[in-house]
Amino acid sequence: MTTIRTRAVLALALLTLSTIVLAESTPSQIVSREITSKNFSQNKIGISPVRKMVVYLPSGYEQSTKRYPVIYFLPNPFDGSYDSRFKKDGAQDLFDQAINSAVIGKFILVSIDMTTPLGTSWYVNSPVTGNWEDFMVQELVPYIDANFRTIPTRDSRGIAGIFFGGYGAIRFGMHYPNIFGSVYAMHPVGTGNGLKTMVSIPNWDLITNAKSLDDIKRDGFATIFTAIFQANLPNPDKPPLYFDLPVHKEGNQVVPDTKLVERLRTNFFLEEMIPQYAENLKSLRGFKFDWARADANQDHVYANQAFTHKLNEFGIVHEAEEYNGTWGEAYWGLDGRVYSEVLPFFQRHLAFEATPNHASGE
Repeated sequence: MTTIRTRAVLALALLTLSTIVLAESTPSQIVSREITSKNFSQNKIGISPVRKMVVYLPSGYEQSTKRYPVIYFLPNPFDGSYDSRFKKDGAQDLFDQAINSAVIGKFILVSIDMTTPLGTSWYVNSPVTGNWEDFMVQELVPYIDANFRTIPTRDSRGIAGIFFGGYGAIRFGMHYPNIFGSVYAMHPVGTGNGLKTMVSIPNWDLITNAKSLDDIKRDGFATIFTAIFQANLPNPDKPPLYFDLPVHKEGNQVVPDTKLVERLRTNFFLEEMIPQYAENLKSLRGFKFDWARADANQDHVYANQAFTHKLNEFGIVHEAEEYNGTWGEAYWGLDGRVYSEVLPFFQRHLAFEATPNHASGE
């Protein structure tokens, strides 16, 4: 009788072990999804309400009942689409390798299309470009929590981005530390003034005389700054570009409009927001940004140096790294900063285990 019972226990143990091994051997997945948003119905520039995304699910996800932390990733919209990192840069294999090498525990990653016809939305609510901020926090995050086995708390929810996406990651962390508990921004722009004043950069003749968005797209800076103005100086009653012009021309001289430039700076530059959102930033579990020392546009270097100094003035704990490199290099691959810096950062700051309530989906 004892022998039979022993064999039964052994058989059960082997069955349990084989189930665990099977679950662990099931490969990771990249799942494509779409969400139709109500937040773009009144936009003026042809934004589709259907936003596409890809979701990375770690190995064993389908067979387990475990919940996972989530990293929301905001790519640089001028460096490919929301899924380019998986199609071109081997992000899935990189994440698998990081998990297998214990660089980071198992996690879910969401990369979502947050672009407009001019590239970036700047992740703000605008009557011209749509309510991107509301879309993120009121629709996307609840959708992911409802459709995937996440740990639905700020402690287990991080946000990261590159370049324009880095700007968005910091902005969301500033405004919504109750939703995103950890923030990593790779080479963010828009942190503050560079070496040049903002109104000295755009091609004002092109912007002033543009008859459509297609005219704007002929010039890189005009494209970027028109997107900035549509997001931060929107005016739905001023077609075809739908914003209040922050300057006017007097002969060959560009003359800023004091009130509009003040409004633009207040709404756009992250360093201008530090006093208002200092306590939010202090509440984050982790906050880091980096930038390349040899960026060809030294405005970015200067602005990020000034940004970390201002954060320090307000006593905001953060990590800031100026690394030896040029913009856009060495992000992906085993030698890249995603593997060596970003994922270890989230390993340190995300909560990887659900509480009893969250384990049951509450």
